[in-house]
Amino acid sequence: MTIEVLKSKIHRAKVTEAELDYIGSITIDEDLMDAANLVENERVHIYDINNGERFDTYVIKGKRGSGSIGLNGAAARKVMINDLIIIVSYASMTPEEAKNHKPLILFPDENNRIK
Repeated sequence: MTIEVLKSKIHRAKVTEAELDYIGSITIDEDLMDAANLVENERVHIYDINNGERFDTYVIKGKRGSGSIGLNGAAARKVMINDLIIIVSYASMTPEEAKNHKPLILFPDENNRIK
């Protein structure tokens, strides 16, 4: 048996872009991706602190060092630029593995840079 546990979290990132006419996904600055151990095309859950929206999508690489957090396609309708969001990924593991697992949790600054 496996359970899903928190793998990574970027807490209170600021939305910098919302691009409706784009193939759906979330663009994340590659520095943040690396720090949160996220990989391109990984499924993530998005929780919008400002409006309560909750949805999932997949990650695409944003320009390294840009601070970009962009919701694309249909997800662009769920957020507004400057909204604060939580980006979460989960991993499947056995209960025994989960007991020793430590998730990566980032608290970026107001420019989506690693503190």
